Amino acid sequence: MTGAIWNLLLALAWVILSGDFTGLNLVVGLVFGYIALVLIEPQVEALKGYPGRVPRILRFLGFFIKELLMANFKVAFDILTPPWHMKPGVIAFPLEARTELEITMVANLISLTPGTLSLDVSDDRKVLYIHAMFLDDEEELRRNLKEMEYRALELFR
Repeated sequence: MTGAIWNLLLALAWVILSGDFTGLNLVVGLVFGYIALVLIEPQVEALKGYPGRVPRILRFLGFFIKELLMANFKVAFDILTPPWHMKPGVIAFPLEARTELEITMVANLISLTPGTLSLDVSDDRKVLYIHAMFLDDEEELRRNLKEMEYRALELFR
């Protein structure tokens, strides 16, 4: 968190000193600030791990946007074509997530993806119950959800 704040402060300093108050210039400032933080990271204890976290976040955002678009197209196609192909059902999904924050993040990411909805978490917090709109291949759905969970947990661990 400290690294992100320093990166934002460096980017804002870049914008103020350059005098160009545009979004693109802010992005340039974020990139230059990130490079500066990568260079000083070995000397500053508070920045440990920050340079590795940013690429993981960007990879996750790319992965999630791709999954979101694919799920939207699948749901839209099913709605717009006359014979519906959906086979709804509920599955029990074993969780690798352990903390409240991790479980909440995984459940919300699953619910944000069209065609799936997180219903409940078991009392022992080891199983997430999910309603799926397309339950043609349960194992493929589990693999996709497991990959999403793995990538989300990679951000926290």
